[in-house]
Amino acid sequence: MDRESPPIVIAPPGTARTGVIWLHGLGADGYDFVPLAEELRLPAEFATRFVFPHAAERPVTVNGGMVMRAWYDIFEIDISRRIDHAQIESSTDAVLELVEREISSGIPADRLVLAGFSQGGVVALQAGLRCPWQLAGVVGLSCYLADADDLAARRSHANATTPVFLAHGRHDPLVPLTLGRSALEAVTTFGNPVTWRDYPMEHAVCADQIDDLRAWFIDVLTLPGGDDERGQ
Repeated sequence: MDRESPPIVIAPPGTARTGVIWLHGLGADGYDFVPLAEELRLPAEFATRFVFPHAAERPVTVNGGMVMRAWYDIFEIDISRRIDHAQIESSTDAVLELVEREISSGIPADRLVLAGFSQGGVVALQAGLRCPWQLAGVVGLSCYLADADDLAARRSHANATTPVFLAHGRHDPLVPLTLGRSALEAVTTFGNPVTWRDYPMEHAVCADQIDDLRAWFIDVLTLPGGDDERGQ
């Protein structure tokens, strides 16, 4: 994570009661998913604070060594997905620090969702399932697991039953659907309740996906005494 560029924060009026940390994909930045804060149309009583951090700038091997924002280097684009595991570890640690910061700001851990797209989704799954504090949920869009065996060994008991939302494009040319389904199988094996959706799209986010995400967010971001108003 770029520690010199503060995350973009979309704060609600008054005190935030719930939170979403959203990690962008390769070559993008925190601004990429800012419109989602409005498009999700979460209930006003959730008072959701959205945080969009920026990945660090680094050379990316598969893009000819071009320097761009990336959560980790990718050595080869193939079904094995060879990546820099030291960099994904560093990014995971930085994201967990950001989660801790949001908790310290007053948002309970179990009212926080950690989400990401593509590379961001890979890190969100790593950080979310290893997080020592119980989260409300974890989202991974158009992504995969960096190392299912390692995550199985290191995942946190606190998030052993945390809901996970996984979604993928059926025609994704960058991250094949088979990798998304492998992530689904692994996380299901871990014991987490998983919501899976696939869509007739490529490496992208579509309107139907946003609708499905909204319903899932409303389900996991429960508020004491506010259940009757959810979804209104």
